[in-house]
Amino acid sequence: MRHYENKMHTVFTFTVLYIMAGAAVYAAQPVRQEKKYKPIQLHPENPHYFLWRGQPTVLITSGEHYGAVLNQAFDYITYLKTLESLGFNLTRTFSGAYCEPVGAFKIQNNTLAPARNQFICPWARSTEGGYANGGKKFDLTRWDPAYFKRLRDFVGQAGRRGIIVELVLFCPFYEDDMWTLSPMYTANNINNVGTMERTEVYTLKHPELLILQDLMVRKIVKELKDFDNLYYEICNEPYFGGVTLEWQAHIAQTIVEAETGFESKHLIAQNIANKHKKVTDPNPFVSIFNFHYAKPPNTVTDNYHLNRVIGDDETGFAGSEPKPYRLEGWDFIIAGGAVYDNLDYSFTVGHENGTATINAPGGGGAVLHNQLRILSDFINDFDFVRMKPDNSVIKGGLPDKATARALVQVGRAYAIYINGGSRTQLQVDLPGGKYSVEWLNTKTGDIDKKEIIEHAGGTQTLASPHYEDDIALRILHADVTSSVVP
Repeated sequence: MRHYENKMHTVFTFTVLYIMAGAAVYAAQPVRQEKKYKPIQLHPENPHYFLWRGQPTVLITSGEHYGAVLNQAFDYITYLKTLESLGFNLTRTFSGAYCEPVGAFKIQNNTLAPARNQFICPWARSTEGGYANGGKKFDLTRWDPAYFKRLRDFVGQAGRRGIIVELVLFCPFYEDDMWTLSPMYTANNINNVGTMERTEVYTLKHPELLILQDLMVRKIVKELKDFDNLYYEICNEPYFGGVTLEWQAHIAQTIVEAETGFESKHLIAQNIANKHKKVTDPNPFVSIFNFHYAKPPNTVTDNYHLNRVIGDDETGFAGSEPKPYRLEGWDFIIAGGAVYDNLDYSFTVGHENGTATINAPGGGGAVLHNQLRILSDFINDFDFVRMKPDNSVIKGGLPDKATARALVQVGRAYAIYINGGSRTQLQVDLPGGKYSVEWLNTKTGDIDKKEIIEHAGGTQTLASPHYEDDIALRILHADVTSSVVP
C-alpha cells in the first residue's frame, strides 16, 4: 500500500510539473541568437534535400560518438573547429537521457562513456549521494542550468561554423548496465521512478516516467527555440530495447505541441531501421527518415516516393580502413540520400581534433576525412535540387559485379558513381549536345581524365581511366559547365 501511495504521489507531482512546463513554453523567452534565417527545412522545390540559410543543402560528416555535450571532459570547441576545417556540416549528439559504460561495444575512449564525475544531463543533482558513475543522485523535478548553458553554447558554436546539430533525444538501453547508468533509473534519482525493466522505458505503460520524458523534451525545445542549425531525432535505433511506435508518435506530438507558439518550427527525424526498410505508414510530423548502415542504399529507392529526406545518419563497425565507409557514402548520396554520417572514433577526449589512435570496431581519421570531403565537394558542384535518381540512363559497360548509380537532370547534369572494377566502357543515354566529361578519383579528388564530347543523341560510350575499387563521373552540358563547376 505504501508503494502504491508513493507512486500516485509521484504521478501527481509530475502531472503538475507537466502542466507548468507546458505553460512556460509559451512565455516570452530571451533571444538566444540573432536569427537571420528559419531553421533548416525541407527544400520547397525538392523535399528530398534541405534548405538552410538560403542554400540547398546535403549533410555529410564524420563525427564523434555523440557525447560532445553530455561528456564534460570533451572540448567541443576544438571538435567543431575541426569539422569546419574539414568541410563537414553535421554533428549528431545525444541529450543525456542515455550514456554508456566504459568499454561498451568494445569502444575504447568512447565519448559517450564519460569518465567518473564527468557526466552532465538535463536534470540537476540532488543532495543525496549514490549516482552509479560518481556524484549525487538526480532530482528529476529540477533542471541543471550548467547543462543547458553547455547545450546552448554547443549548438550556437556549431551554427557559427556552418554545422547542423542533429539532437537525439532518447536512445534505447541495449543492456542492463546502460539502463543502470541513466538518471531515469530508480537507483540514480530521488523521485521514486524508473523501477521498470529497461525494455519498458520507452513505452506508454508508465505515466510517471512518460511525464518526466515529456518535460525533458519540452524544456530542451524551449531552450533551443531560436537556433536555426538544429533538428530533433526522436530516438536512436528504436528497433532495439522495446521502444514502441506509439511512444515515438507521442514524443513527436510533444515536440510539435511544444513549438506551437514558435514563429519557426524545427524538423523531426525518425530512425527507421538498420540497413533497409520500406516505410508504409509515415508519421505526418516526421520530415527525415534515418537509417543506419544503409548499404546498399535500397532504402533510398524504396522510400523516395515519400518526398522527404532519407538519411544514413550512422555507419561504422566495418573495420578501420576508409574504403567501406567511402563506398557507402558515395552510394548513398548518389542514390538520392541527403544525410551521410560516419561514426568516427578518431575524436576522443584529449584528441578532439580527430587525431586519436583508433581502438574500436569502426574507423575514422585523416584519410577518411579527406575522402568524405571529396564526396561533399562533388555533390555540391551540382545543382542537385534539380536532379533525381535515374539509373536507367546507364545502358551497359559495367565491370563484373560492379554497380552504378546516377543522379540526373536530363540533358543538363549527370552525377554517376561506379562501385567495383578497375576500368569501364560505360554506356550512357544522353540527349544530343556538347558535354564536359570528367572522371574523378574518389580517393585523391584528382580529375584522372577529362574530355569534351559532341554527341548526336542516344547511347554514348565513355571510357574510364584505370581506377581501384570505385570512380565517379561528372557529365555536364556545355551550357551549364561554367556556372556549376569552378
